[in-house]
This record gives sequence, structure tokens and C-alpha cells, in this order.
Amino acid sequence: MRHPAEPEDLDGAVQCLHPDPAKSAPMLDRRLYDLTRAAILDAVPTNGSGLLTASLRTEVARRVPAQAYATVSVGWCTTLVRLDLQARGLLLRVPTEGMPRLLRRPRPRR
Repeated sequence: MRHPAEPEDLDGAVQCLHPDPAKSAPMLDRRLYDLTRAAILDAVPTNGSGLLTASLRTEVARRVPAQAYATVSVGWCTTLVRLDLQARGLLLRVPTEGMPRLLRRPRPRR
């Protein structure tokens, strides 16, 4: 059985989720989703004060080759995958004063 944090592959695409169940999110090419997801999870720490949400696009752009985003913008794709990871419970929005921050939820030990 597939873990809910792992998106299902639908003919080479991923149906992204939105943290607000009343809203929908578009599908994204599986390869682009995987590249962006890996970059986000690499950039966002599991402890401390977290990463500024506003810095996430820059961090993803540093980790993924620019040619990967030939058909969509890095900012749009980063936001889409960030919201999907929040909906899947892998990223947490840290309540702070000022700019929002993100923390990665640590994987449970087995």
C-alpha cells in the first residue's frame, strides 16, 4: 500500500494536493515534481527557526538545473510542490511574527 505522503503516478504526472481541502491543485510532470520535491526537502531544515518561505524559490533554483524549468517558472513550480508537501504533512508552516517559515517534518524512525 502506498504511503499518503508519496504521490501516486498518473501516466507520468502527479496530482498535487492543496493544504486547504476546499481548493484543488493542478497535475505536474513526475520528473519535475521529483526534482523540485527533492530540492525543497534538501533546503528546508528539520529543526531551528526554519527557512523563510520567501527564500525557498532561490534555494530550489540553486539545487535544480535551470533547463528543468523550461516550460514552467521555478517560482510557480516551487509554490505548487511546497503546498503539496504541506498537504501531505511533510512540511510544516512555523507560526512566527513577520515572514512565514517552513520546517521539514522528520521521518519517523522504524
